[in-house]
Amino acid sequence: MYVCICHSVTDKAIKKAVKQGHETLEAIQQELKVGTCCGRCKGHACEVIEETLNPDTFSFNLNLMQGAFA
Repeated sequence: MYVCICHSVTDKAIKKAVKQGHETLEAIQQELKVGTCCGRCKGHACEVIEETLNPDTFSFNLNLMQGAFA
């Protein structure tokens, strides 16, 4: 899925960059230019970074959020 339309950056590209050691939004921005044009994708990019760094915690929080809307 595209996260950054301005620079054609996908969630897979962000996950790959995180696994290569780019673990902050700033590092991802330098590597992929995500969030450096209009900036609307920064929040989603941060979510992808967090999910990649902490998959167990992210899944737990997602389940909590889904329960809140049930």
